Amino acid sequence: QVQLVESGGGLVQPGGSLRLSCLASGFTFSSSAMSWYRQRPGKGRELVATITNGDGSTNYADSMKGRFTISRDNAKNTVYLQMNSLRPEDTAVYICNAVISAVWSLRYSYWGQGTQVTVSS
Repeated sequence: QVQLVESGGGLVQPGGSLRLSCLASGFTFSSSAMSWYRQRPGKGRELVATITNGDGSTNYADSMKGRFTISRDNAKNTVYLQMNSLRPEDTAVYICNAVISAVWSLRYSYWGQGTQVTVSS
């Protein structure tokens, strides 16, 4: 079955860095676009970054540009989110997402359980 398992979260001071990892299994990882979302306290889920399965192009929310970098290692079935210059408002549960295509133009969206990132002094 499809599984997405995040790791790398924790407590970090403002201005610090973390690297999140999402290990994928149960599907052809190299054929899937991958994304990171986050859920901040009292707010809805928001898109953080996306990396495509084709040319590997990336997209970021404006507040993450220049601070966050999404990357993937298809040999390891892993997508990463490097987070630098962290701010208290970055505190959230960070969630890995995969959209997998199937027959008859069907698509399935899968979510990990998330990893907590807390930015505080």
